[in-house]
Amino acid sequence: MPSADHWITALGLEQHPEGGYYRETYRSKSSFSHRETKTFPGDRSYATSIYYLLRANERSRLHRIRSDELWFFHAGSPLTVYLFHDVGLASSFTLSPKDGVLQGMVPANTWFGAKLQAPSGSDAYALASCVVSPGFDFRDFTFADPQALTRKFPQHKGLINELS
Repeated sequence: MPSADHWITALGLEQHPEGGYYRETYRSKSSFSHRETKTFPGDRSYATSIYYLLRANERSRLHRIRSDELWFFHAGSPLTVYLFHDVGLASSFTLSPKDGVLQGMVPANTWFGAKLQAPSGSDAYALASCVVSPGFDFRDFTFADPQALTRKFPQHKGLINELS
């Protein structure tokens, strides 16, 4: 199996602000406006797509975006995406060809983060793609406040701290 460094070089990945590595691979040429509803500040592409790679010693820091995000597994170790819903529910899905799913969805405005199901310090990684619709824009991206999230989900304090 190719290494994480192989994929980072071969796919031209760069460090992502939330952790891990990414490269945008698609942005629809068409866009739309939500000015009437104020859901999004400005026009948005219909959809965007990225490659996303996470190593065992990294995590996708807890954040949310204003759009639905679909995750697709490509290679590597199992990757668990943890979701903290506004209704007070927590859930997760694991991307893995063996004991998980090959795709999962994070609903718009849901706090989420991810980490590998592999020992920290190992050479393990996961390579996935993420499709966001309406298209991703950093104006729609917000990091979570760990203290506020812990107040809402006290039973998940350890996980919230680990993903913050």
